[in-house]
Amino acid sequence: MKMKKSILTMVLVCISFVSFAQDKDDQRVISDAEKAKIKLQSDNYGLDQFFKNASGYVVFPNVGEGGLIIGGASGNGVLYEKGKAVGMADLKKLDVGLQAGGQALTEVIFFETADALNEFKRGEYELSAQATAIALKKGVAANANYDDGVVVFAKPKKGLMADLSVGGQKFEYTDMELLDKD
Repeated sequence: MKMKKSILTMVLVCISFVSFAQDKDDQRVISDAEKAKIKLQSDNYGLDQFFKNASGYVVFPNVGEGGLIIGGASGNGVLYEKGKAVGMADLKKLDVGLQAGGQALTEVIFFETADALNEFKRGEYELSAQATAIALKKGVAANANYDDGVVVFAKPKKGLMADLSVGGQKFEYTDMELLDKD
């Protein structure tokens, strides 16, 4: 009986540590996303129109990407609706082609319509190989347009990546209300 209580106590302690760590990780991602959003708006990229007019957007403040022929990327982000954080998102990317190197970047995806946003919020969303991120340079967003209700911007932060490849991105979404119940 004593052994069962000890095991149960250890399990409960581990669950609380994992739960606390998850909350702490989410808080860090939310903080990083807020900082990235402010920086993207203030650096004269022309994204203001997208932040103001989009039905929603997801900010991935720290995406790690690397590859040598086969490449991949991963990152966590925050989904905003009407300027308010409503959920957490997870990005995974896999591609094949002429590529070498590694880099860290910030990625933001804008959803033009409520339908496009709701499709993302359903939980598993994919961007096809044809959807490419527009590399952010001063004023470049002024001429950018939505494609199928979505436009993607990427801002390299560190590293160097030569990339001529084909692949796609897959996203998962968790609503904040569901996170609060965990």
